[in-house]
Amino acid sequence: MFANRKRILIEFGDCDPADIVFFANYFRWFDACTTALFLAAGLPIRDLFKSYGAMGIPIVDARARFIAPSTYGDELEVESRVTELRKSSFVITHRFFLEGVLTLEGQETRVWAAAHPTESNRMKAVPLPREVIEKLSQNAKRAGRKASSRGSRSHH
Repeated sequence: MFANRKRILIEFGDCDPADIVFFANYFRWFDACTTALFLAAGLPIRDLFKSYGAMGIPIVDARARFIAPSTYGDELEVESRVTELRKSSFVITHRFFLEGVLTLEGQETRVWAAAHPTESNRMKAVPLPREVIEKLSQNAKRAGRKASSRGSRSHH
C-alpha cells in the first residue's frame, strides 16, 4: 500500500519540562503526516473533500508505542503507510525514526465521513471513493519533504 516519508524537526516548544517530546505532539504529527501522505498520493485533502462532498476523515482509534524519547534539536523521519483499506475506513501506521533507529510506532484508524442525511449535527461513515482506494493502494514510496520548523507549516 501507499507510503510516504516526512521529516520533523523537534522544536523547544515540543518538549516538556523533562526535555523530551510531550506525548500529545506525536498525535498532532500523525495528523500532519496523514495530510502529507494524501498529498503525496495526489489527493490533496482540502480539494478531495470538496470533490466528494466529504466532511472529513475523523479518527476513531489512535494508539502509540513509545520506544525511545526524542528531544529538542532531533530530526525525526516519519514513515507513514496505509496498512488497511476497508469499506468506509482505513488504517495508517506511522513509524518515527531518529538516525535510523525506531523511536515510536503509531497507528490511526480513520473513517471517510459525510454529512448525516437526517441529523445536521452528525456525520455518517460512507464508502471510500474508488479514486481514493486506487491511489492509496499503490505500492510506490515517495520521498518526504525536508525538515520543517514550527513556523513553516505550509506543506502540511
